[in-house]
Amino acid sequence: MKFVDLLVPQAVKVMGASSSKKRVMHDLADVVESAYGIAAPQVVEALMERESLGCTGVGHGVALPHARLPGIHEVKGVFLLLEKPVDFDAVDRQPVDVVFGLFAPEDAGVEHLKALALVSRTLRDAAFCGKLRANPDAGKLYTILTEAQSVQAA
Repeated sequence: MKFVDLLVPQAVKVMGASSSKKRVMHDLADVVESAYGIAAPQVVEALMERESLGCTGVGHGVALPHARLPGIHEVKGVFLLLEKPVDFDAVDRQPVDVVFGLFAPEDAGVEHLKALALVSRTLRDAAFCGKLRANPDAGKLYTILTEAQSVQAA
């Protein structure tokens, strides 16, 4: 699995107005709706339900919110770079500015886990996240993300 399998260019955004964790969830849902056609209220509900099980702020300014959704047939992603970091209740108590949302079919098994592992492993790389943070342009971010595996493989 590769980032190019998870993302479409319309699912990569730079957000300037996110003021809270809840607002970030709504922003993610809006992008899911516009990029993949899944109703935003349904996405927010699924994200908040998953978040109630445990925070998806994984540390170092990164959050990986994820949910299973009816009406989606393969794992899809949304990437948000927040211009202003927000409190996300992350494990290290640091505010979050890099958000990668993953959305899987309700019956997804191993594919969902593979996607989560890929995103988690990639965004654990401080230099890679630094490169993302230094390029606040959605087109450049999409290119950086989708070329990530070829750079790591080289």
